[in-house]
Amino acid sequence: MPLHRLARGLLALPRAGKRLLVLCVDVALCVLTVWLAFYLRLGEWLSWGGTPSPQMLGMRYAALASIALALPIFIRWGFYRAIFRYTGVAAVRAICMAMLLYGALFASLTLFIGLPGVVPRTIGIIQPLTLFVAVALSRLLARYWLGGLYRKQSALDALPKMLIYGAGDAGRQLAAALAHNIEMRVVGFLDDDATLHGHTLNRLPVYDPEHLPDLVARLEVKAVLLAMPHLDRARRNAILARMAEAHVAVRSLPALTSLAQGRVSPVDLHELDIDDLLGRAPVAPDPQLLARNITDKVVLVTGAGGSIGSELCRQIVALAPAALLLLEQSEFALYRIHHALAEQYGKTVRIVPLLGSVRDAARLSKILSVFSPQTVYHAAAYKHVPLVEENPEEGLKNNVFGTLVSAQAAAAHGVADFVLISTDKAVRPTNIMGASKRLAEMVLQALAARTKKSATCFSMVRFGNVLGSSGSVVPRFRQQIRAGGPITLTHPEITRYFMTIPEAAQLVIQAGAMASSGTGGDVFVLDMGEPVKILHLAQRMVALSGLTVQDAAHPDGDIRIDITGLRPGEKLYEELLIGDNPEPTTHPRIMKAREGFLPWPELEPHLAHLQTALDASDHPRIRQLLAITGIRAQETED
Repeated sequence: MPLHRLARGLLALPRAGKRLLVLCVDVALCVLTVWLAFYLRLGEWLSWGGTPSPQMLGMRYAALASIALALPIFIRWGFYRAIFRYTGVAAVRAICMAMLLYGALFASLTLFIGLPGVVPRTIGIIQPLTLFVAVALSRLLARYWLGGLYRKQSALDALPKMLIYGAGDAGRQLAAALAHNIEMRVVGFLDDDATLHGHTLNRLPVYDPEHLPDLVARLEVKAVLLAMPHLDRARRNAILARMAEAHVAVRSLPALTSLAQGRVSPVDLHELDIDDLLGRAPVAPDPQLLARNITDKVVLVTGAGGSIGSELCRQIVALAPAALLLLEQSEFALYRIHHALAEQYGKTVRIVPLLGSVRDAARLSKILSVFSPQTVYHAAAYKHVPLVEENPEEGLKNNVFGTLVSAQAAAAHGVADFVLISTDKAVRPTNIMGASKRLAEMVLQALAARTKKSATCFSMVRFGNVLGSSGSVVPRFRQQIRAGGPITLTHPEITRYFMTIPEAAQLVIQAGAMASSGTGGDVFVLDMGEPVKILHLAQRMVALSGLTVQDAAHPDGDIRIDITGLRPGEKLYEELLIGDNPEPTTHPRIMKAREGFLPWPELEPHLAHLQTALDASDHPRIRQLLAITGIRAQETED
């Protein structure tokens, strides 16, 4: 039996059993040290059996005397009350004091009361010394063998216990990478293959996923690590539903390269991917569309440090542009995205950080004349609905007139493609932010219609919420869940379209490439799938964190959901189309909308009046002028 298994067996004994075992060890040490003392005195090993001789009888008497003296003394000095694997200074002191008393008594017995000629008097000196050494060594051995193993086992037992879902190659690599992790402990596998159930893999048992609720309770499992990177979406959603029912946290597999190199830590086992919360699979991008307006071209991204802008930059730089220009008015946001891109792509792509505002015509003109970009992605915008509602002048100046200044500068300097990042809130807007984006769309539509012979192709890409962006509900809900709740929700029926940031950025690039082959002025609408009720999203996030929602049916739940009421300008439901006549494109997730707008001769004086109202902070006049966007009063339908 391996030593670690023997040690675990010893540690598993009840306290009385451990005391009896140590007592037997001490009895054996008394006998062995008497035998050793006779050898050291006589120079030969005496036999315990056979024909009795005076020396043999003396050795037996000495052994019995040693046991009779040692055990009462050891018991009196607490040798068997202390946990011997924690031998320390106090325990060593006790051993020394007990052995001094024992030595004095045993020496007195052999020197003054002993059997002359049977037990040599020097045995009374030699045996206590050897017994002291033997007892001390036995305690030290227990400390360093059993004590270290016990502490290690206790530390392992205290670690959060995990199951790995998937006993394939990825699961085995993950288990191997986490085998010596000091922050978590893998206690087994889950796998759908019934032939593996009941077997072990890398010394870890393989369980039936149907038994997950029982395993969570019996093994105190805190999380399940998904190790099935090639699982189809339908099966993955079914597994996640099972995890939610078992109230166990779910973590995603790290990068396969990290697995292969064995460099996996709990930080790499990130929370469930945001796209898993959507329950739909993204469509693979078209490489030709991705490259058309980017590869070997100079590309400018405005608002490069924002959620969408920064992801656009990451997608663009991977497509090998001749240069990537990052325009951002926030110094920290610009530093962050430039540092991230330069660290990975700085040796292969020229990446230029540019501080400036899209409302600064002179700054834009200088940038465009110096770098001569062929493609501009205009992502600079204020997008937080309540903040723009409280600051309408700044929101409109940035979103409307920033777009106008950027578009006019692009046309003046011969930019080939200008793509505006728009939003579903521009459709029949109920707030200033949505109206500002719709008016920005109308600006580009009017410019495109006026400049049919212009070298610049203007287009717009409209989509809904992106999961994980700044101000998005997902990072806010995650923070609230980590804090123990409550989750704050404005309305139980509020519904939104959602898309992941990477998918949205890819589709923006592809839609812009489609526009470059047309006459311009196109409004592209991304297929966002089915709308998601925010309440259901919050409940799903709580369940996949291994927690329960506190409500009337579950008053002892972990996380409470508080309804705070709709914010100013907030809609219950979002729309993507103003009309009902979308046209399909060559991409299954991109549609083209045909929507009315004011021609430039009518729109230009309207914008001038709006600028005057903004300068005067005339809010009633501002809202009156925004009526052309179809802005409505805040919806109150239930």
